[in-house]
Amino acid sequence: MIPIVFHPAYEAELPEGHLFPMRKYGRLAEILRSRGLVPDGFVTPEPADAALLSGAHDPAYVAAVLAAQVPRVIERAIGLPVTEAVAARACASAGGTLRAARLALSHGLAGSTAGGSHHARRAGGAGFCVFNDVAVAALALRREGAITRALIVDLDVHQGDGTADCLAREPDLFTLSIHCERNYPHDKVPGDLDIGLPDGLDDAEYCAVLEARLPALVQNFAPDLIFYNAGVDPHRDDRLGRLCLTDAGLLARDRYVVGLAQSQRIPLCAVIGGGYGNDVDALAARHALVFEAMAAA
Repeated sequence: MIPIVFHPAYEAELPEGHLFPMRKYGRLAEILRSRGLVPDGFVTPEPADAALLSGAHDPAYVAAVLAAQVPRVIERAIGLPVTEAVAARACASAGGTLRAARLALSHGLAGSTAGGSHHARRAGGAGFCVFNDVAVAALALRREGAITRALIVDLDVHQGDGTADCLAREPDLFTLSIHCERNYPHDKVPGDLDIGLPDGLDDAEYCAVLEARLPALVQNFAPDLIFYNAGVDPHRDDRLGRLCLTDAGLLARDRYVVGLAQSQRIPLCAVIGGGYGNDVDALAARHALVFEAMAAA
């Protein structure tokens, strides 16, 4: 079975009625256990510390988060109260993505049951994202010589502005974002390759875009590692989506990305990205699809 990373801190308490579906992380862990995808248990990561986080973020911002003293204007942009619990969650998520990436390098495939916080820019968070876990992990692995080149395949419905910002001066850490063009964020940061989709795209149309663009990129760039943001907010029922994928379409997407990495013998680290709505069970089940796709590869 593939290694799957989980930390109890992934689920932090939020005010009653908050838009962000924090309970989906714990529910996802329950679903993965019930489906037999973690027979030996989850891998527990070491939370990221200030030095690791400062590899991708402004050290002053990192210090403010760790002290739970984020300026109100940044906290509003994040959309979460940056309490000690939320800060601990962000550290655990970044550490979890790094641990999953290391496991992918040694096992071929691995994933974290959190991560994909792609709106966090170098100087501050936004869009429910405190620290950019993928940027933190990619930069750390390259500093230590574990990788030279990484490809970020971001299929969350929102453009990966924060990852593009954190990796703007890193040509060997390539960012691909396939997203709904008219969706958040309005002030997009151009990545290495941005593909904006029209509202309402269905399963077949979405997969056609993916199949037309991804294989050549993977073959030509030849990364040592792929980070895959498998956000489920392209789903037709997602509160913040605007695209029209079904559960079957999301699973086909995940199988395609995982299969392509496997066919090219490139390690892949999956993170779950976005997914929004009141039905936490349905959200968590959608997030489980990428782990099913990896387990079946």
